[in-house]
Amino acid sequence: MSFTLAIVGRPNVGKSTLFNRLVGKRLALVDDQPGVTRDLREGDARLGPLRFTVIDTAGLEEATDESLQGRMRRLTERAVGMADACLFLIDARAGVLPADEVCADILRRRNAHVILGANKAEGRAGESGLLDAYALGLGEPVALSAEHGEGLDELLDVLTPLVEAAEARAAADAPETDVDVAEEDEDGPRVPTVDRPLQIAVIGRPNAGKSTLINKILGEERLLTGPEAGITRDAISLSLDWAGTPVRIWDTAGMRKKAKIDDKLEKLSVSDGLRAVRFAEVVVVLLDAAIPFEQQDLRIADFAEREGRAVVVAVNKWDLEDEKQDKLKALKDGFERLLPQLRGAPLVTVSAKTGRGLDRLHAAILSAYDVWNRRISTGQLNRWLGGMLEAHPPPAPGGRRIRMRYMTQVKTRPPGFVVMTSHPESVPESYVRYLVNGLRADFDMPGTPIRLHLRGQGDKNPWREKAAKRHTPSRLRKHL
Repeated sequence: MSFTLAIVGRPNVGKSTLFNRLVGKRLALVDDQPGVTRDLREGDARLGPLRFTVIDTAGLEEATDESLQGRMRRLTERAVGMADACLFLIDARAGVLPADEVCADILRRRNAHVILGANKAEGRAGESGLLDAYALGLGEPVALSAEHGEGLDELLDVLTPLVEAAEARAAADAPETDVDVAEEDEDGPRVPTVDRPLQIAVIGRPNAGKSTLINKILGEERLLTGPEAGITRDAISLSLDWAGTPVRIWDTAGMRKKAKIDDKLEKLSVSDGLRAVRFAEVVVVLLDAAIPFEQQDLRIADFAEREGRAVVVAVNKWDLEDEKQDKLKALKDGFERLLPQLRGAPLVTVSAKTGRGLDRLHAAILSAYDVWNRRISTGQLNRWLGGMLEAHPPPAPGGRRIRMRYMTQVKTRPPGFVVMTSHPESVPESYVRYLVNGLRADFDMPGTPIRLHLRGQGDKNPWREKAAKRHTPSRLRKHL
């Protein structure tokens, strides 16, 4: 579900009631007392044929200080900025209040798509408030009754074109992954163009220097930086020509351990960063040279690998290191030991402050992208498989010999292979790793995620069936 709808408005206009109506469950607490909702709550909404994400927000208050109401307002404004559209609710029975006008002004500045909904519009009591809603200048209001489920058809009509447009944009922005390949497909990797640039996400722990690095690549101070950790909130994408390569690069919020995140705003930021990884083709995992390969760094790199993205590991703040050779050797040893699933992935040292190493980073990204698109012919694979089986035959659990007869590549981005074998369920994981590591070494595919699937050949054996027919009396063959 790529479309997100945030329900906003002043306190006690029925936002949580409508949220529960859309998700079909009583997830949000509802009461006549204003200010019950304080945190953001997400749910999977169903409205006719539409499926989308809906966010229930706290009531927009006029407070802007560090009070509870002020923090709730900032959290709601954050959700408004992230959502594809906002449903601004007013109370039709109370009419348009000054607080509604303040909310309307905030929404005009923070979100391009605002749907005006007049809740509690059932009966004659809501007619005057429905007419007053036109004065907010947000278009024709949708008359709703969240309590009784009225007006949802009209809301569906308004949402349908917005959801369809958002899904089309998401499909256009999403990278091609798990691309099927045919035997006659000899095309090389897609060459990045201005219309379809190489998509890169820079991820890492807070204060690793992600924004500073991207500013240095851009050649200007486009992103806010500073010594404080956690300055970046949104996953911001920027398009540029980097040394002749059209790229679209995402700056993401620092990702801390999940147990340490208790701020709702930070949870939203991390979620936005993970979404950026899914929109990337190459993921740059940025480490701090002073404290590399901490547990969170390993989790971030593993997440990128599980998403099937090409991975480059960059070690920042290299200008502060005195014993560079010893440090580099320790980094390579730690990488080999702690991230075996990314064995051979590019490891480059950079300084986001001085710009040293950016040429090596650019070359490493292009190399990882090329490997991610690697295509190997079936003939090469089967000759290689024969050699691997001869060097180390698969085990024979329970005395059953495992026969691997055929191998082919079925996908790229990342490379995916299928091996036709007898008893695929009996092949140990260690033997699969042996084959994957062999693919990396022999076909020069370091670091990229490799998907290797074992597929059984089925119960039917044509040779066995022919032999059975030859030894079957002729009077019984017609029944076979």
